[in-house]
Amino acid sequence: MQPESTGALTTEQIKATASTIIDQQTPDGMILWFPDGHSDTWNHTEAAMALSSAGFIDAAANAYAWLAKIQRPDGSWHHYYLANGVEDAKVDTNCCAYIATGVWHHYLITGDINFLEEMWPVVKQSLDFVVGHQAASGHIPWAIHTSGTPWSYSLVTGSSSIYHSLRCGLATAAHLDQEQPEWEFAAVRLSSLLRAHEEQFEPKKRWAMDWYYPVLSGALTGDAASQRMSSRFEEFSLADHGVRCVSDQPWVTTAETCECAMAYLAIGDEAMAHRLFQSIQPLRDRDGAYFTGMVFPETITFPDGERSTYSSAAVVLAAAALTENSAASQLIIGDGLPLLDF
Repeated sequence: MQPESTGALTTEQIKATASTIIDQQTPDGMILWFPDGHSDTWNHTEAAMALSSAGFIDAAANAYAWLAKIQRPDGSWHHYYLANGVEDAKVDTNCCAYIATGVWHHYLITGDINFLEEMWPVVKQSLDFVVGHQAASGHIPWAIHTSGTPWSYSLVTGSSSIYHSLRCGLATAAHLDQEQPEWEFAAVRLSSLLRAHEEQFEPKKRWAMDWYYPVLSGALTGDAASQRMSSRFEEFSLADHGVRCVSDQPWVTTAETCECAMAYLAIGDEAMAHRLFQSIQPLRDRDGAYFTGMVFPETITFPDGERSTYSSAAVVLAAAALTENSAASQLIIGDGLPLLDF
């Protein structure tokens, strides 16, 4: 089933947006950011999720087959790939973990148990790799050098996303009768840090993602989540144009605005979620692709003319979340995921 109209887009428009993502998919399944660009496993997975949400199941399956094919023996992936090789050989832990979210999302949409069983070793190896780098403090370094040495710090956004991916991995494990208590322990430790010790992460205060991601991922819930969203909204919103990528620049971005909309959906503020989703529609191009960002009041696209697949994917996934059209539609905000004991 494809997302229905949200009041801003029709089903046909959403399908057109997803089609522009397929335009950037190579024959072996990799989804590039844009023509002649690179790919990373987080945005690749996000794009695959959008494809399955819009009904392009075969293209999404091809994207997951590519991930399985290029997974390294230790369960990781390199940071950036090009159509003809590796662009950046280091490893981003959050990018590795996100595969678990995509696999569970694809299963919820298709009900294909064979797919889930085939991808289980990929998910297990990737999350084992990520959890294996968790420090005694509970932190997971944001990246691993090519030498195998962990980066010296961790990030709020990346750690929040890893927390969500671990819960998706736990949902997959439970469905396949595969107990993974170490993943649960790792997720609880991450959530504890995000709730009570944010000062221990590398400061990225000017970036919108560090503001809303603990809420989007479910690491923060209830009053704490609502207070966090209200505390910096005026700082990151740009009139009725959407959400700034960074607080000190006059440009909004499609992906951050859509993710922020879903964070508001997570705290039950549907009106704000719809408002933000509709605010980003001026960034839609004629064929359905979305520009990465736009500067106001000049209404100039930034980067100039860039249309990124991850931006279009965020639109498709936000539309699905707003319409609750399938068992997977609100997975990004934690719907149906295991509740962990703290």
